[in-house]
Amino acid sequence: MNKEALIDKYNVPVPRYTSYPTVPFWGNETPDVKQWFKHVKRCFTESNQTKGISIYIHLPYCERLCTYCACTKVITRDHKVEDSYIDALLQEWQIYLNEFDEKPILRELHLGGGTPTFFSPENLKRLINGIKSESELHPEYEFSFEGHPNNTTREHMQALYEVGFRRVSFGVQDFDPEVQRVINRLQSYETVKEVTEIAREIGYHSVNYDLIYGLPKQKLSSVKDTFDKVSELKPDRIAYYSYAHVPWKSKGQRLFTEEDIPNSAGKRALYDLGKEKLAELGYDDVGMDHFSLPHDNLYQAKIEKRLHRNFMGYNTSHTELLIGLGASSISDAKYAYAQNPKEIHLYKAASEKGELDLVKACNLTDEDLEVKKAILDISCRRELVFSNELKPYLPKTIESELQIMADEGILTFDSEKLEVTDLGMTFLRNICKLFDNRLRNAKAGESNMFSKAI
Repeated sequence: MNKEALIDKYNVPVPRYTSYPTVPFWGNETPDVKQWFKHVKRCFTESNQTKGISIYIHLPYCERLCTYCACTKVITRDHKVEDSYIDALLQEWQIYLNEFDEKPILRELHLGGGTPTFFSPENLKRLINGIKSESELHPEYEFSFEGHPNNTTREHMQALYEVGFRRVSFGVQDFDPEVQRVINRLQSYETVKEVTEIAREIGYHSVNYDLIYGLPKQKLSSVKDTFDKVSELKPDRIAYYSYAHVPWKSKGQRLFTEEDIPNSAGKRALYDLGKEKLAELGYDDVGMDHFSLPHDNLYQAKIEKRLHRNFMGYNTSHTELLIGLGASSISDAKYAYAQNPKEIHLYKAASEKGELDLVKACNLTDEDLEVKKAILDISCRRELVFSNELKPYLPKTIESELQIMADEGILTFDSEKLEVTDLGMTFLRNICKLFDNRLRNAKAGESNMFSKAI
């Protein structure tokens, strides 16, 4: 079976596996904050001194609505919201600090959104200095942020550089003016070039571009032109994402019609062209939509088999405790997950009272922990050892299912180990799915809540 036929076969709804169990299978039990803190303290005690911790901070405000976006955001031009939101973030951080018996060691911090650069440079510095003031920095700490090319100023990048940031990710999506018009994200090549050059001039050692295929009005010619322009700027990393059309979740996506979106064959052609261009430009396929040049530490981590994957995507800091601060943020304490409310007023009200308000949580069973580790090994190290701890949780049909993929050239395996081939990198999500017992046991129709693999 050739690659095109394999893509047709495996282009089915599959989770992105930024967590296991995936969020739809967390259950509907009422979150127990005391139980959550027990998991947090256990994970912190076990890993803070050896690995440090990660922090994700969600900054939800945007001045304009990007119609393709399904993230939690609030559209406003009123910058008076900045101060009170940062106050709430620092109050939430203090809630966690009160639970720790020692200073947290910061290994990784990421600002996501929304638009983090909606906030003024001064307020961003106040936020980061507030986080750092009660923490220690790991010798190999890494701070990164998402920047909108239109409002990420030299002052933003300089201020964040001064408090420890060395990585920046710019949302480029597509350079075609018609695509930009439909998704309401107008930004010129010159603007992206300027912010990229400023970042490098200041001293940022890793610049990432987010690119998306499958957007409304997108054509092969526009993707080719986008990659031609990208080739001139050569970002250190590229995330080449599939557009997820979920208008029932994101009202902004109702501003264009299904007819504007490439069909399955058209989208696959966009994907194939993008992968071809990435290879031509020297980007290595790190896995699940992420690509990097060989000098970048993401590539080095892949080669040395020390990649990690969490709600922030692929990273080089294998921490076990990820604390999510802000509205809608998700935390991972190894043995449990928890999510904050998406509504800003509910989130702020709880933080101002010195309380944690969780709307969703999941306590992992022994089986979940073994499957979680297996999925991380596949997605981050391209291999899986069938340990005695994992074997009791393997599906009865796993050997025959793996054999099919082996015959197709996607992987190799024996009784002890599985290894992903170069061809199999395209189908990482499908391989992980074989070990997803929660999805395997799902009710009919529940798998359709995920986007397709391609």
